[in-house]
Parts: sequence; structure tokens; C-alpha cells
Amino acid sequence: FWDFLILFFCLPVVIFNEITKKRLLGDVSCRIVPFMEVSSLGVTTFSLCALGIDRFHAATSPQASARPIEQCHSIIAKLAVIWVGSMTLSVPEILLWQLAQDTSPVSGMVTEYCTMKPSSHLPESVYSLVLTYQNARMWWYFGCYFCLPILFTVSCQLVTRRISSTEQKTECRGAKHNQCESHLNCTIIGLTIIYGLCTTPENVCNIVVAYMSPDMSRQTLDLLSLINQFFLFFKCSVTPVLLLCLCRPLGQAFMDCCCCCCEGCSPDATSSESSADSKLKTEMSSSIFFDKPRESPPPLLALGTPC
Repeated sequence: FWDFLILFFCLPVVIFNEITKKRLLGDVSCRIVPFMEVSSLGVTTFSLCALGIDRFHAATSPQASARPIEQCHSIIAKLAVIWVGSMTLSVPEILLWQLAQDTSPVSGMVTEYCTMKPSSHLPESVYSLVLTYQNARMWWYFGCYFCLPILFTVSCQLVTRRISSTEQKTECRGAKHNQCESHLNCTIIGLTIIYGLCTTPENVCNIVVAYMSPDMSRQTLDLLSLINQFFLFFKCSVTPVLLLCLCRPLGQAFMDCCCCCCEGCSPDATSSESSADSKLKTEMSSSIFFDKPRESPPPLLALGTPC
């Protein structure tokens, strides 16, 4: 959902700015767009960490049936912590950027662009905190939004594979459950690889700009910023597709929802029966999201009259 917000709000603003050299929504977009982009990095980072912890707990549980299914309110609470934490850590971006104007020496047109410069109207204490964040921003990006999710995911995967390869765990788990765990681990690894590949150029550009910015023109800095945003938009576009392709039950549920929306409002009995069958298959296959296998349904009892 956050990837959708990035593509829905930030992408049109960036495209409009590149075409018209005017900033859509003015100073508001200069503050909101970086805030949402950094929040997107935080959401992905902490989500990957949470998924790594979940896989670790699944591997260290004594038996697959001993771990109860996590309740919906617990999952929502974790998502709320991830979102609120990511947005809180991105608040300095709102105070760091502001709108600036410059006259092009070639065409003579007045162009608008966003510059990383705290406003002088801020209180003294807030202004000093924003300056501290600006000076440490490069290493904060590199450490929290790049190294943390990659190292965390790799560590959890190594420990999980180490535990899963022992004979004791092999005896406790069935072959089907091991296959489901392998699918989930591959999904997390794929998401981490996409995230690492898309955030590497931004971290490289940040390091280059930090040490060579006095010798670089503003056009070069704008080009590097555009490349970073392109990779961010690419990540936001590829991540949902990759998730739907690797998680077959999630992809099947998505296709079922699309098919239901495309069908008529009053399906006949045959379509209702096939829809019920597909729903049952989806519910049975979606058990790979949980570590507790679904038991076989009890036999149906004959109710009512013989007719």
C-alpha cells in the first residue's frame, strides 16, 4: 500500500517537475515527497526485519502444530508500529527541504527546484537538530536503510537454514511444510535482493555528493537525484509484482479478486459453485502463511429431509 502511495503521489510530481520545470504544489511537495520516499525506505526496512524474525520463530518452534495462528489484531499492531516508526524517523525531512528558484543561463527561464536547506525561521533548538540530521543523513541512510535490512535478513536466513537442516527439525516437520517454508524464505530473499539493488545507487550517489558536491554543478546533482528517484519508483513497481509471483496463494487470491470484480453482480449457480471451490482451494493453499497446518475438514452430516 505504501508503494502504491509513492507511485500515486510522488511519481506525478516528479514527472511534472521534469517537464515544466515548475514544482507541483510548490513548497508542500518539496517537503512531502522526500518525507514519503524516506518513509517508504523505513517501511520496507522494518518489514523485512519483521519477516526475518517471523521466519526465525517458525524455524525454532518445536513443532509446526505447536505455534498458534497469529491473530489479525496482532498483525495490525505490528504494521502500525512499522508505519508510525518509519514516519517518525522521516519527520526531519519535512523541516530539511524547501523550494528555491533559479534562472537558467541558457533559456533564461525561471526554474523551481527543491534544495536541502533548513529554514532560518525554525526555533534554535529545532534548527540545530535539523542541521545535525543533515550532516549525519548520508551515514544514517547507509546504516539504517541499507545495511540493517540486508544484514538482518542474511543473518536470519543463515540461522534459519542452520536450524532447519538439523535432523531433529527434519523429523518434526513434514515434507510439505518444509516446501512451504522454503517458498516463504525465497520470497523474503527476493524482496531483499530487489531492495538492495534499488537502494545501492542512491547510497553511492549520497557518498559521492557528500565528498564532491562543491565540484559538481546543480544540473549534475539534479540528474543524480532523478536517478535515485527512478530506482525508488522501480522498486515500488516491482515489489508487489514479485510478491504476487513468488507467493502463489497470495497471487491466486489476487487473481480471484480480479475475476470476481470482472464477473457480473449476479452470477449463476455454476459460477457460484466454481467460486466456492476456488475459495476453498485458496483457503487451503493459504496455510503456508501460517505455521499451524490446517486440519482436514470433518465429514459433512446429512441434515434435513432426504429430498
